Amino acid sequence: MAVNKESLEKKVEGRNLVIERVFKAPREKVFLAYSDSEQLAAWWGPQGWNTENKRYEFQPEGVWHYCMRCHDQEQGDFYGKESWGKTVFQEIKAPEKIVYTDVFSDEQGNEAEGMPKVVVTLNFKDQGDETKLVTRSEFASEKELQSLLNMGVVEGVASQFVCLDDHLKKLNE
Repeated sequence: MAVNKESLEKKVEGRNLVIERVFKAPREKVFLAYSDSEQLAAWWGPQGWNTENKRYEFQPEGVWHYCMRCHDQEQGDFYGKESWGKTVFQEIKAPEKIVYTDVFSDEQGNEAEGMPKVVVTLNFKDQGDETKLVTRSEFASEKELQSLLNMGVVEGVASQFVCLDDHLKKLNE
Protein backbone atom coordinates (compact mmCIF):
# COMPACT_ATOMS: atom_id res chain seq x y z
CA MET A 1 0.00 0.00 0.00
CA ALA A 2 1.69 3.21 -1.17
CA VAL A 3 1.27 6.21 1.07
CA ASN A 4 0.61 9.64 -0.39
CA LYS A 5 2.12 12.20 1.99
CA GLU A 6 -0.72 14.64 1.37
CA SER A 7 -3.55 12.20 1.99
CA LEU A 8 -4.32 8.91 3.61
CA GLU A 9 -4.39 5.42 2.21
CA LYS A 10 -6.91 2.85 3.35
CA LYS A 11 -7.59 -0.80 2.87
CA VAL A 12 -10.06 -3.29 4.26
CA GLU A 13 -8.76 -6.64 5.49
CA GLY A 14 -11.75 -8.73 6.53
CA ARG A 15 -13.16 -6.98 9.61
CA ASN A 16 -10.17 -4.61 9.87
CA LEU A 17 -9.84 -1.11 8.46
CA VAL A 18 -6.23 -0.02 7.97
CA ILE A 19 -5.50 3.67 7.40
CA GLU A 20 -2.02 5.10 6.85
CA ARG A 21 -0.90 8.72 6.73
CA VAL A 22 2.52 10.38 6.80
CA PHE A 23 2.93 13.49 8.95
CA LYS A 24 5.75 16.00 8.56
CA ALA A 25 6.78 15.82 12.21
CA PRO A 26 9.03 13.55 14.27
CA ARG A 27 7.45 10.50 15.89
CA GLU A 28 7.72 11.91 19.44
CA LYS A 29 5.66 15.00 18.45
CA VAL A 30 2.96 12.95 16.74
CA PHE A 31 2.78 10.57 19.71
CA LEU A 32 2.55 13.52 22.12
CA ALA A 33 -0.36 14.93 20.10
CA TYR A 34 -2.24 11.74 21.04
CA SER A 35 -0.93 11.31 24.59
CA ASP A 36 -1.27 14.86 25.96
CA SER A 37 -4.83 15.79 26.95
CA GLU A 38 -4.57 19.45 25.95
CA GLN A 39 -2.99 18.68 22.60
CA LEU A 40 -5.54 15.99 21.84
CA ALA A 41 -8.45 18.31 22.60
CA ALA A 42 -6.88 20.93 20.31
CA TRP A 43 -7.17 18.78 17.17
CA TRP A 44 -9.30 15.64 17.76
CA GLY A 45 -12.40 15.32 15.61
CA PRO A 46 -13.30 16.27 12.08
CA GLN A 47 -12.94 19.80 10.75
CA GLY A 48 -15.64 22.09 12.13
CA TRP A 49 -15.86 20.26 15.46
CA ASN A 50 -14.35 21.04 18.88
CA THR A 51 -13.44 18.41 21.46
CA GLU A 52 -13.76 18.63 25.22
CA ASN A 53 -12.08 16.00 27.37
CA LYS A 54 -14.32 15.19 30.32
CA ARG A 55 -11.87 12.58 31.64
CA TYR A 56 -8.39 11.67 30.40
CA GLU A 57 -6.21 8.97 31.97
CA PHE A 58 -3.43 8.06 29.55
CA GLN A 59 -2.37 4.72 31.05
CA PRO A 60 -3.34 1.07 30.55
CA GLU A 61 -6.98 0.63 31.70
CA GLY A 62 -7.26 4.43 31.77
CA VAL A 63 -10.40 6.08 30.42
CA TRP A 64 -10.74 8.93 27.97
CA HIS A 65 -14.30 10.30 27.91
CA TYR A 66 -14.87 13.15 25.49
CA CYS A 67 -17.46 15.18 23.62
CA MET A 68 -17.16 16.53 20.09
CA ARG A 69 -19.41 19.49 19.21
CA CYS A 70 -20.05 20.84 15.72
CA HIS A 71 -19.46 24.60 15.54
CA ASP A 72 -19.52 24.91 11.74
CA GLN A 73 -22.84 26.27 10.44
CA GLU A 74 -21.88 25.06 6.95
CA GLN A 75 -22.35 21.47 8.15
CA GLY A 76 -26.13 21.82 8.07
CA ASP A 77 -27.93 19.35 10.33
CA PHE A 78 -24.71 18.57 12.22
CA TYR A 79 -24.37 22.18 13.42
CA GLY A 80 -24.80 22.30 17.20
CA LYS A 81 -24.79 18.51 17.56
CA GLU A 82 -22.75 16.61 20.13
CA SER A 83 -21.08 13.26 19.74
CA TRP A 84 -19.82 11.54 22.90
CA GLY A 85 -17.13 8.88 22.92
CA LYS A 86 -15.33 6.71 25.41
CA THR A 87 -11.94 5.07 25.05
CA VAL A 88 -10.25 2.57 27.34
CA PHE A 89 -6.51 2.33 26.79
CA GLN A 90 -5.16 -1.22 26.68
CA GLU A 91 -1.50 -0.87 25.75
CA ILE A 92 0.86 2.09 25.56
CA LYS A 93 4.44 1.84 24.33
CA ALA A 94 5.79 5.39 23.99
CA PRO A 95 6.46 6.65 21.35
CA GLU A 96 5.67 3.61 19.20
CA LYS A 97 2.20 2.24 19.88
CA ILE A 98 -1.19 2.89 21.47
CA VAL A 99 -3.96 0.26 21.64
CA TYR A 100 -7.44 1.16 22.85
CA THR A 101 -11.09 0.18 22.70
CA ASP A 102 -13.37 2.90 21.36
CA VAL A 103 -17.15 3.21 21.68
CA PHE A 104 -19.83 5.82 21.22
CA SER A 105 -21.19 6.81 24.61
CA ASP A 106 -23.58 9.13 26.37
CA GLU A 107 -22.68 12.13 28.54
CA GLN A 108 -22.25 9.86 31.58
CA GLY A 109 -19.86 7.52 29.74
CA ASN A 110 -22.34 4.68 29.25
CA GLU A 111 -21.83 2.71 26.03
CA ALA A 112 -24.31 3.60 23.27
CA GLU A 113 -26.48 0.60 22.46
CA GLY A 114 -26.38 -0.80 18.95
CA MET A 115 -23.12 0.93 18.05
CA PRO A 116 -19.88 -0.93 17.34
CA LYS A 117 -17.05 -1.37 19.80
CA VAL A 118 -13.76 -0.97 17.95
CA VAL A 119 -10.26 -2.04 18.97
CA VAL A 120 -7.84 0.52 17.55
CA THR A 121 -4.09 0.05 17.25
CA LEU A 122 -1.96 3.09 16.41
CA ASN A 123 1.60 2.42 15.25
CA PHE A 124 3.90 5.44 15.01
CA LYS A 125 6.68 4.58 12.52
CA ASP A 126 9.80 6.74 12.75
CA GLN A 127 10.89 8.17 9.39
CA GLY A 128 13.38 10.77 10.62
CA ASP A 129 11.67 14.17 10.37
CA GLU A 130 8.42 12.44 9.42
CA THR A 131 6.14 9.85 10.98
CA LYS A 132 4.02 7.24 9.28
CA LEU A 133 0.93 6.63 11.40
CA VAL A 134 -0.68 3.24 10.77
CA THR A 135 -4.15 2.91 12.28
CA ARG A 136 -5.75 -0.53 12.43
CA SER A 137 -9.39 -0.61 13.55
CA GLU A 138 -10.74 -4.07 14.31
CA PHE A 139 -14.52 -4.52 14.28
CA ALA A 140 -16.53 -7.44 15.67
CA SER A 141 -17.76 -8.26 12.17
CA GLU A 142 -17.42 -7.24 8.54
CA LYS A 143 -21.03 -6.01 8.75
CA GLU A 144 -20.14 -3.58 11.56
CA LEU A 145 -17.16 -2.32 9.57
CA GLN A 146 -19.32 -1.85 6.47
CA SER A 147 -21.89 0.06 8.54
CA LEU A 148 -19.24 2.55 9.68
CA LEU A 149 -17.79 2.80 6.18
CA ASN A 150 -21.29 3.72 5.00
CA MET A 151 -21.46 6.38 7.75
CA GLY A 152 -18.31 8.02 6.33
CA VAL A 153 -15.66 6.90 8.81
CA VAL A 154 -12.84 7.20 6.24
CA GLU A 155 -13.86 10.75 5.32
CA GLY A 156 -14.06 11.58 9.04
CA VAL A 157 -10.58 10.23 9.69
CA ALA A 158 -9.21 12.11 6.66
CA SER A 159 -10.71 15.34 8.01
CA GLN A 160 -9.40 14.59 11.49
CA PHE A 161 -5.90 14.00 10.12
CA VAL A 162 -6.03 17.42 8.42
CA CYS A 163 -6.72 18.85 11.90
CA LEU A 164 -3.77 16.88 13.32
CA ASP A 165 -1.54 18.08 10.50
CA ASP A 166 -2.56 21.71 11.17
CA HIS A 167 -1.91 21.21 14.90
CA LEU A 168 1.57 19.80 14.25
CA LYS A 169 2.38 22.72 11.92
CA LYS A 170 1.34 25.22 14.65
CA LEU A 171 3.72 23.54 17.09
CA ASN A 172 6.59 24.23 14.68
CA GLU A 173 5.78 27.94 14.22
